[in-house]
Amino acid sequence: MPVCRICLIEDDEIMGGALALRFELEGMDCDWHKTGRSALAALRKQAYGAVVSDIALPDLSGEALYLELLESAVAAPPFIFMTGHGAVDQAVRLLKRGAVDYLLKPFEPDLLLGKLKELDGCHEAGRADTDVLGIAPAMRAVESLLPRLAQSQASVLITGESGVGKERVALKLHALQGAARPFVAANCGAFSESLLEAELFGHEKGAFTGAVRAKRGLFEQAEGGTLLLDEIGDMPLPMQVKVLRAIQERQITRIGGETPIAVDFRLIAATHQDLKARVEQGLFREDLYYRVNVIQIRVPPLRERKEDILWLAARFLAAPGDGRGLVLTPAAERALLDHPWPGNVRELKHLLERARVLASGPLLTPELLFGDTSPDSPAQPLDTLGEHLAGHERDYIVRALQSQGWQIQETANLLGISRKNLWEKMKRLEIKRDGDR
Repeated sequence: MPVCRICLIEDDEIMGGALALRFELEGMDCDWHKTGRSALAALRKQAYGAVVSDIALPDLSGEALYLELLESAVAAPPFIFMTGHGAVDQAVRLLKRGAVDYLLKPFEPDLLLGKLKELDGCHEAGRADTDVLGIAPAMRAVESLLPRLAQSQASVLITGESGVGKERVALKLHALQGAARPFVAANCGAFSESLLEAELFGHEKGAFTGAVRAKRGLFEQAEGGTLLLDEIGDMPLPMQVKVLRAIQERQITRIGGETPIAVDFRLIAATHQDLKARVEQGLFREDLYYRVNVIQIRVPPLRERKEDILWLAARFLAAPGDGRGLVLTPAAERALLDHPWPGNVRELKHLLERARVLASGPLLTPELLFGDTSPDSPAQPLDTLGEHLAGHERDYIVRALQSQGWQIQETANLLGISRKNLWEKMKRLEIKRDGDR
């Protein structure tokens, strides 16, 4: 495999020297330039696997360098930019023009190396896909934390509203530890207590009616890898006792079994609930709370990271589809940015999937995305904020139910909530099978 050659553009002596040395230690060739002009001259003569460039340079900014290269006849290699908080808007503009990624200073060198090794010119065989989580500063902060967490086995609690991408964060953390290891997940709100126990602990043959053979539970299946307990806040109290014991003792006993089985795994829990409040309400064990909440990661809702909305939309539309090259109109982009996104990333994805089906041409308009709820629709008396959000929530749940053939459990799984929670929402929002309000 050819050695990856990096073009490093950094005027800071300490940082540039440290990165150049690290690249060399990783077996990469590195040409270090301290000015944009010298780097531009080299890029016009030499082929590189990747460019790592500061945005603020003494003579020619990283942005100007990149745009000048794009306008020339030279094929631009993949660019990863480094920037301070004050230049995030510049970095986001560069991503829209085709740059691969950006990192906020200070950052862990391992994070940069991981991104470089994902590129075709610097690819390591067998490396897992560790796609970026988002371009908003809040998501970059989450991403920058993960390499440090991957170096320990401490339990991690991921919090955030339904649909924000908590499982995606868990998968990325797992991949940084070694994707060849198993990753198993259980939605604690999707099962009754008895089914959840069988799912987690497994059972022996004949343990109950229908147990025609022994089954390994998720605790066993996660051996040496990662166990994600999703929506742990919905776990019944009696199950919390059993799970706490398994986490503490690192051994389980299958249902109907007598012999303890040792288990070893990285525990990640996720929830949309306020676990501390549930502890105070007596709905969640305090000892389990402290056991799973060693390190907490909050994934912000989509409305708090608007930079990600159009970026995610472009990625969803670029996914394999019907080949029409669907494009959002400017009005559609404004409508997406103005939407409150109660269903977060999951809602955005489903909205674009629906628009893809309904579109008769390549352009996606606000009407295709939102129908009569588009911001471009004729003015009507405004609802209260609560009524507006409830209307979106109702429409979204109805679409989810229709997509799953009105199967309650399957729909609850899709929405990332418990069956009980879905029934309560359907009752409150007066959702019936015929769709009448």
